[in-house]
Amino acid sequence: MAGNSFGKIYNLTTFGESHGEAIGGIIEGCPAGVSLDFDAIEAEMQRRKPGQSAIVTQRKEPDSVKFLSGIFEGKTTGTPIGFVIENTNQKSKDYSHIKDTYRPSHADYTYDKKYGVRDYRGGGRSSARETACRVVAGAIAKQILKDVKITAFVSAVGDLELKAHYSDLDFSEIEKNPVRTADAEMAKQMEDFIKVIRKQGDTIGGVITCVIQNVPIGLGEPVFDKLHAELGKAMLSINAVKGFEYGSGFAGTQLKGSEHNDIFNEDGSTKTNHSGGVQGGISNGEDIYFKVAFKPVATIMQKQQTITSEGDTTEMQGKGRHDPCVVPRAVPIVEAMSALVIADYWLLNRVSKI
Repeated sequence: MAGNSFGKIYNLTTFGESHGEAIGGIIEGCPAGVSLDFDAIEAEMQRRKPGQSAIVTQRKEPDSVKFLSGIFEGKTTGTPIGFVIENTNQKSKDYSHIKDTYRPSHADYTYDKKYGVRDYRGGGRSSARETACRVVAGAIAKQILKDVKITAFVSAVGDLELKAHYSDLDFSEIEKNPVRTADAEMAKQMEDFIKVIRKQGDTIGGVITCVIQNVPIGLGEPVFDKLHAELGKAMLSINAVKGFEYGSGFAGTQLKGSEHNDIFNEDGSTKTNHSGGVQGGISNGEDIYFKVAFKPVATIMQKQQTITSEGDTTEMQGKGRHDPCVVPRAVPIVEAMSALVIADYWLLNRVSKI
């Protein structure tokens, strides 16, 4: 099965299914001699794990990482870093009712048609549980990029949206509320809204904004491997993502060139940052910022019409433990994928010139 690896130099390959024995990964290209902060890795895993609040899935997984190789006496050795995360709280019986039924807007139908077989237990390989492996690799990438600061936060849940520019928000608020938004008042509104949606047996989508600061100038490879293109690929590879825009994004189409151009200061910085920190596909030293749109979780606790693998029309209703809104737990995933991209291009940039 192709498509399980990401990155050119700093490369992550993941394996495992939602209800298998374990998920895990192999990280290649990590420089030797990186002193790892295992508490920091654990903290990132705790941010993503299920069961952390009343507004996410109640599946209880400790998400403890067991490193198998590539680390000696707390430092990376330059060899492949292998790791596993055991699945300890599977409830596969929650999915027995969809053994021969396709859930609307899930990967059930497409996986079955592509491979002729599918793991119906929680979606198998298509499950967002796989993203725990990305968080491990992203946490290590962050420790390579010591001066780079990556901050993601929920900027919208349904039609509840933060209107302020990210520079006017208090990032210290993000981890103080279960929604992981950067405004205490909006956090309460979003939390209450998600709880109402959950009681209705429904789900809701949202938007995550990510800001990457202190990025070195020169990251990005022309012409097909532009920095923003790789960030877009990284984000669109995350489960439930339906859109990506960076810098001025779609709103920039409403501006004139004279309004949109970022005028230079004498030191090479720019007076505005409509470019989103990337020009010509290469980082220019300004903040990189982008938005990632997530659809409503496909599994809902309401009856829906669907079809069976035999093509018969039937009715189904979701069971088990599912997120009513995915964005609170997706914040560390967005940060992790950002770190993978920046670390990969940082390593590539070291061989770009003498």
